[in-house]
Amino acid sequence: MRRFLCLFALAASACNMVVEPAQQPVPAAQRQQVPGMAPGEARDAFATVSRRVEPVAERECRQRTQGLNCDFLIRIDPNPNAAPNAYQSLDRSGRPVITFTQRMLGQIANQDELAFVMSHEAAHHIRGHLARQAQNSALVSVGAGLITALAGGGQATVTTAQDIGGFVGARTYSKDFELEADELGTIITYQSGYRPSIGVRFFNRLPDPGDRFLGTHPANPDRVRVVQSTIDRHGLN
Repeated sequence: MRRFLCLFALAASACNMVVEPAQQPVPAAQRQQVPGMAPGEARDAFATVSRRVEPVAERECRQRTQGLNCDFLIRIDPNPNAAPNAYQSLDRSGRPVITFTQRMLGQIANQDELAFVMSHEAAHHIRGHLARQAQNSALVSVGAGLITALAGGGQATVTTAQDIGGFVGARTYSKDFELEADELGTIITYQSGYRPSIGVRFFNRLPDPGDRFLGTHPANPDRVRVVQSTIDRHGLN
């Protein structure tokens, strides 16, 4: 059972828009080899895009929520060796923080892509995904423990079931959360003056995680379809 838990732990990931190595070679037709921005260009673009996206994200946050901290902090991780990633978190005061690693910026081709990823992460906060994920994890954990206890499991077995259930519960709903963030992120991108139809091309260069065991991210084609349907539905040309 300990080995089983370790396998689950190794599969865990705390990131939202992470660039991971492909498990198998990805056909060239599915991935575009587009060079990212140079370091200086990327930092200039980050400053420009964050100035435009932040007030729009904060406005959407205030309009769509009640009592939620909408004062976004958008930052670059100072660690140059941090893996390519962009993610949303909360600081100790509950302020929403959007973080890009430097290596992530090096894999983004233009300001439209940067705005889309930034807006996607803001949407995670506006949709309350961190809190909802924690709630899902707790519910599944309790349910797994209860079922194990009813089946005659001892305390150690019940505790193990709760641990596994909590982990699986935290990831079961995350694909839906990613698609929700893609939808709202598309709107924020457009309202910030950028083109989500260009920004979504970032997915074309990512390994498709859709078939990964307990993967947190939907298949890339599904994400592109959500973005395009949002563009069509809202007339975001």
